[in-house]
Parts: sequence; C-alpha cells; structure tokens
Amino acid sequence: MRVTSKGQVTIPQNIRERLGLFPNTEVTFDVVGDTVRIRKQKRSKNRGHQLIAHLRGKGTIKLTTDEIMALTRD
Repeated sequence: MRVTSKGQVTIPQNIRERLGLFPNTEVTFDVVGDTVRIRKQKRSKNRGHQLIAHLRGKGTIKLTTDEIMALTRD
C-alpha cells in the first residue's frame, strides 16, 4: 500500500466491510512507537439522531400536524 501525495491511503474493501467502515464513518488514529492504529470512533449519537439534529430548524413553512397529514393523504 502506498501513501498518495495528498497523504491518503485506500483501506482494502474486505477490511472496510469487516470493520463496518462506511462512507462518512469517523475514525481515530493512535500512534504507538512507530506504528499507527486506525479505529472507528465511538459515536455518542446514532445516524438517525445526527440526521434529525442536522435538519432541525431547517423548515421555513409552519404547518400544523393536521395540515401535514392532509398533504400526505392527497
């Protein structure tokens, strides 16, 4: 494996799948002596909570629950 000029390496697919390293997975690097260990960063929130937090406050139209239900029903 080779480091690119941008400092990037490709983690082999079988390793990514085994460890559950999907796109946008946060990782940390541990340096011990002359070795580096990469590991998945523990998340305090799951993906659903992160998505909701990201979208919170983004709506610009105020609708009641009844109005939303009417829109989804036709």
